[in-house]
Amino acid sequence: MTPQDADVPWRGRFLEVRKEGHWEYVARHNDVTAAVIVAVDDGHLLLVEQMRIPVGARCIELPAGLVGDETAGEPLAEAARRELEEECGYRAETIVELGVFQSSPGMTSEDFTLVRATGLVRTGDGGGEAGEDITVHRVPLGEVVSFVAGKRAQGVKVDAKLLAVIGPMLLGALG
Repeated sequence: MTPQDADVPWRGRFLEVRKEGHWEYVARHNDVTAAVIVAVDDGHLLLVEQMRIPVGARCIELPAGLVGDETAGEPLAEAARRELEEECGYRAETIVELGVFQSSPGMTSEDFTLVRATGLVRTGDGGGEAGEDITVHRVPLGEVVSFVAGKRAQGVKVDAKLLAVIGPMLLGALG
């Protein structure tokens, strides 16, 4: 059975629930994908914090956004630049693709492209579009692990994609 043959009991603007045999999962449709951005400004990692309804809490995350959600065929680098500026108030000169990853392959077909943004210029406060209520954090690289631990202690959830940055730091602390 292919995804095109799957039973689709529910479909929304960006997502649909699919059932294939005994497997149920969520899929993005209309060729919408995501860019997740690692942006370091003068030794500081840019992070965002925002309410995430599915987990019922605020989450600390790398800046990210959908590619092609408003303009079909939008280039990934342009979407990453747009999202970084909307969410964090920084414009990137260069976007380098680091690879495509599956966000949670046991639950969703969603993938994202991890990118590195360099040549950052501050253009504003960020905060996202109206109603997004995004808080921007500019955290010294040497303090990222303790910053994330502090947020976790406050009840803020941590997006697993942050492991791309803090995973090596955590593993080094174990050895």
